[in-house]
Amino acid sequence: MDYVLANDTIEGAPYVTEEHQNVFDCATNAKNGTRSIHYLGHVRMMASAQPFISGAISKTVNLPESATGEDVMNTYLDAWRTGLKAIAIYRDNSKGSQPLNTSKTKGSNHDQSASAPSEVPRRKLPADVKSIRHKFSIAGHEGYIHCGLYEDGSLGEIFIRVAKEGSTTSGLFDAIGILMSVSLQSGVPVKTIIKKFIHSRFEPMGFTENKDIMTAKSILDYIAKFLAIKFLQKDEQMELGIFTSHDEPSEDIEIKKIPQVQALGEAKFATKSAIFSFQDAPSCRCGGLMVRTGSCYTCPSCGENIGSCS
Repeated sequence: MDYVLANDTIEGAPYVTEEHQNVFDCATNAKNGTRSIHYLGHVRMMASAQPFISGAISKTVNLPESATGEDVMNTYLDAWRTGLKAIAIYRDNSKGSQPLNTSKTKGSNHDQSASAPSEVPRRKLPADVKSIRHKFSIAGHEGYIHCGLYEDGSLGEIFIRVAKEGSTTSGLFDAIGILMSVSLQSGVPVKTIIKKFIHSRFEPMGFTENKDIMTAKSILDYIAKFLAIKFLQKDEQMELGIFTSHDEPSEDIEIKKIPQVQALGEAKFATKSAIFSFQDAPSCRCGGLMVRTGSCYTCPSCGENIGSCS
């Protein structure tokens, strides 16, 4: 152990014979060593176990820094030839900060990975802030969203109130609001949070009383769309498939003058909103795209129905 701590390798240590060196070989060589398990050894080891396992094996194949593109390709091919169901590859030093580090940290008496980065500073809100309070209703289920704002108007915290205080649902959404707030104050862009939650699907879902969000697949889906409308640019909203009642054709004057045209504009908006609200509707066996009917999906071509209504 004294030799290893002093030399950053077991190679050359006293009392370790050459025929025993391979017992200590690892996925990558030590900083001052040259030995390691050949990357194809990882593939062959998994291939020997794969016939006895129904699923894939969660095991990374470690390639040296000297590995070429052809080596990577051949590793994938060898994994396929030996019957592996999945494979993950990592080439040494291909990332700026990698999970496996075999060298000692400066000033340390023990082998350990590089020092962890310091905690990300949080930009907390002052005691008094401007806020937005919004009441929503999804298929008859009501709730409230409170958004605390920084002085520049950017979003800094979120509180979500649903169901009765003390219930499981209320506790879960309290926790989600706290996680969103900590993320925002730690520098996570609001767009990233929105992209993670939009199109989440679970009950309650359905029509809302918000003309800008006609339907929601879940409370989280509604919250994400609400935040997008309030805090994202118009092009970012459209990128996520969010169209509000303000996204009407520019000929508003003519639409107001002619009732038929106005009705057409409203119909176009309703169609556009519905398409993007349920853009993940499944395909039918006949090849057509199903549409939502209550809590189910129905094919307008052949009448096939799936869901709890069937």
